[in-house]
Formats: sequence, C-alpha cells, structure tokens
Amino acid sequence: MTTSFVYTTARTPFGRFGGALAGSRPDDLAATALAGALAKAPDLDPERVDDVILGCANQAGEDNRNVGRMAVLLAGLPTSVPASTVNRLCGSSLEALIQASRAIESGDAVVVAAGGVESMTRAPWVLPKPEKAFPAANATAFSTTLGWRLVNPRMPAEWTASLGDCNEQLRERFAISRLRQDEFAARSHRLAAAAWDAGFYDDLVVPVDGADLERDESLRPGTTTEKLAGLRTAFRSVEQGGTITAGNASPLSDGASAMLVGSEAAAGLLGVAPLARVAGRAAFALDPQDFGFAPVEAARRALRRAGITWDDVAAVELNEAFAVQSLACVDAWGIDPEIVNTKGGAISLGHPLGASGGRLVGTLAARLAESGEHWGVAAVCIGVGQALAVVLENVEATK
Repeated sequence: MTTSFVYTTARTPFGRFGGALAGSRPDDLAATALAGALAKAPDLDPERVDDVILGCANQAGEDNRNVGRMAVLLAGLPTSVPASTVNRLCGSSLEALIQASRAIESGDAVVVAAGGVESMTRAPWVLPKPEKAFPAANATAFSTTLGWRLVNPRMPAEWTASLGDCNEQLRERFAISRLRQDEFAARSHRLAAAAWDAGFYDDLVVPVDGADLERDESLRPGTTTEKLAGLRTAFRSVEQGGTITAGNASPLSDGASAMLVGSEAAAGLLGVAPLARVAGRAAFALDPQDFGFAPVEAARRALRRAGITWDDVAAVELNEAFAVQSLACVDAWGIDPEIVNTKGGAISLGHPLGASGGRLVGTLAARLAESGEHWGVAAVCIGVGQALAVVLENVEATK
C-alpha cells in the first residue's frame, strides 16, 4: 500500500486585521507560501507537481477565481500544473492536505502541493441580487470577513447563532470559567513569544514581498492573565454571564500556508527526506452551534485509523479558535494540557481561516522533529458544526 508523507512546509507570517498584510492580495499571499514550500525541495522539477490543492474560506473577493490556480501562475510554476480550491471553512487547508494524501495513497499522484490562504482584511462587502429588476428600496451590504451572511430563513435560529454566542453556550455546558480562558490565552502568547525568540519559527515562515512583517502580528509577548481580565466581553454582557473577549479568542487575520506532500518515491524527486507520515485522518460533524466541540470525536476517529491511542501521542496542535472550545476539547480528551500548542496557538499567532490547517501541520511536524517524539495530532474546529483531525508520525522516530 502506498503511504503519503509531508516533505516540506512554509507559511507567511500572519498579519492582524488591517495590519501589515492589508496591502497584500490573497492570491499573492498564497503564491508566496507555495513558492516557499517548493524552495525547500532543491531537486524538484516543477513539471513533476501533479496537482495543487489550496483551501480558502471566503472566496468573495480577489480570491474568487480558483485562488489555487492563481497561486500556481503567480508563483511561476509551469502552466501545465493544475490546481483547485477547496472550502471547508476553518479546516480548508487541513482538508487540502487530506485530499492530497488520498491522491498519493490511491496512486493518482506522486507529488501534490497543498495549503491555504485567507485575507480577512480584504474580504469584501457583498450585495445580494435583487428579487426583481430595478428595486426602489435600499440594499444591505454584508461583510464576508467572518461568520454567517445571506442566511437561509429555513435554518433554525439556534443553528445560525454567532460563533461567539455558540461558544458562550459551550462555556455554559462545561462550566469553563473566564479565568481559565484568560490563563489559556496568556499561555498562548507566552509560548509563541518564546518559540519565536528561540528560532523555532525561523525556518517555517517566509517573508511577504512589500510587507514589513517578520513575526506574527497579533502576538503580544507581555500579555498576562491580569491584563486579559480587564477586557470587555464581546458577545454577552457580564450580567448575562459573558466570558469571551477579544483577548481569549483568535483574532481576524491574513496569511497563507503551503506544504509538499508525496509518496515514499517522491523523496528522490524532491531531494529531501520526508518530515512526517500522514497516518490517520478524520472528519466529524454535529449540531452547527456545537462546532467548537467537534474536534473531540474527529481526533478520536483519526487515532483509531492510525492504530494508536491518546497514550501514544506526544504533541497536539489544536486550533485555538476560542479558548473555551480548546479547553473543552482538551478536557474531553483527558490528555496532559502541557502537550497542547507548546509553540503558541491561534489566539496569539492568528487565524487566517483558510491557512490555519497548514500552520498546524507545519508546526506539528517541526515539533516532532525537534523532540524526536513519535506521534502527533492536528485538529481544527469548523463553523457550522464540523471538525477535521490528522495524525502525523515522525519518520525519524521509526528508524
């Protein structure tokens, strides 16, 4: 049976909403990350890339015309290299990896580039088409940056609650305090700053032309639990029991990620040894308002398919969409929280929707390589009730 491996990864620094990457188009960001992943494969003839699969959640602006193909052309790959764009919202680039690995394992491809991109800053406002010609009334423009828009009235109201309110419901369900959330968020900033200072991200992040940004822009090294405690709640008032703030949730972000995925035989084409084997993968879904808890079962299924248990896992990269849902998942898994996001997470690094899965995979593979440990899990919650998870096996640990 053919197996699939992650060979190289690269990402841009993640910019904050309206920040240093605001002037960078999403297709240019995607091309930057793609070129960065390709540059780490010194022997690769670009003609040998069988396909490119990029994830993107919004696709309402400059990313609307199959941004995967745009990235191929802008990165200077031959026009003979095909590409597609996939959308599983926040899991889009992890979905791209999953599809790439399946193509490798089925024998349909030997080398596939995967990844994703999002510019939440440049996501446009959109107008629905009128029901009939020449309407006299005013029209409402909808922001495509985040969350529901143009909601189908047939959807139950509980399904279309805001992302923040859905997570306040999760907080009520599991009695997760504001203090725990703020402590988790402060830890994210502290660990991310330490990882950057130690040079962990130096080889994972590639610069963006024309942007003055070396590190992830939302990172605040001086963040403390005490400072976070002073922030206002964002979705419910304190009197209503609100706990979620701008400080214990991931920020709106811009950025891109990419990776090269290949068969065992691809090592000879790329001129580089693989970083990790894709050992298990899974998708899971539940009620839309419960999306933050969906990674719990997705990870369990991916572990079963890899033939291992949580007792074997040494490293977890869980996308920190909200501190509360991250804590709910870690609690439900019953794992040591100290193995989770040891290099920081989305609360500090940023969460450009379509790019985050690729960041998780790149960080996880690098963590396993650094520690020499064997197994890791990457997982992401996805709006409208879904989640994805992937199990990686450190190739060096098998030797």
